[in-house]
Amino acid sequence: MTTLSFALNHMAAPKLPLEAFFALAGRLGIGTVEIRNDLAGNAIADGTPPEAVREAAGRHGLTIASINALYPFNIWTEERAEAAERLAAYASACGAEGLVLVPLNDGTNTGDGRRQDNLREALAGLAPILTRAGITGLVEPLGFEICSLRFKSEAAEAIAQTPGGACFKLVHDTFHHALAGESEMFPALTGLVHISGVEDASLALSRMLDAHRVLVGKADRLGNVAQIAALRAAGFRGPFSFEPFAAEVQEDAGIEASLRASMAFVEAGV
Repeated sequence: MTTLSFALNHMAAPKLPLEAFFALAGRLGIGTVEIRNDLAGNAIADGTPPEAVREAAGRHGLTIASINALYPFNIWTEERAEAAERLAAYASACGAEGLVLVPLNDGTNTGDGRRQDNLREALAGLAPILTRAGITGLVEPLGFEICSLRFKSEAAEAIAQTPGGACFKLVHDTFHHALAGESEMFPALTGLVHISGVEDASLALSRMLDAHRVLVGKADRLGNVAQIAALRAAGFRGPFSFEPFAAEVQEDAGIEASLRASMAFVEAGV
């Protein structure tokens, strides 16, 4: 059992069927997982009933921290509201505690004023849906320059202004925190932390993409250990969830050993 509270996002081993993914988490001594609705032939995308997901998680003694994700949550339309209702209902039925909310990331709707208005409208629309479902909306700013919500400070301000905003928390993603260049961490408002590293020494921060995100190790350039230590020192006690996107990790036949090594590295550093 680890001293830190780790979690495992299904993106760390996306080719594993849900049951095998849950078993992997259990063998690692990880008690919390994140499932996804963007993995073809798996979990939500393949039509698995939420009750079956809840039962499987229970068999393995796991807590489901989130479904990842509603996208783009901050462009509020009738279609988005319907998707939010479906995902919130699924989350509630499968026992997930939260729904990750990912902002539009295509270079549009980034203008000052417009992006804040869009964000407030979306939070106002989401609050009653999430509250009825009894789940938390996990707002995840993305540090990419093209993203319509880059900064946790902007999300925190909008949450504070939203009636019923107590249903929202922030996702602190170590990759996106580094890319955004934001210093403030908002530990009290943070519900979940995503961790991944980038080791390619040739990349400027502005050129880093999801495809570069590996497990956290000694060559990490994002300051994961320092970010985790700072969050812990500030009182955050929630899960630190492994969310790598690099093909080399997702195709790693020895992913269990690789995850064990990364867990040990992080714990030793913190």
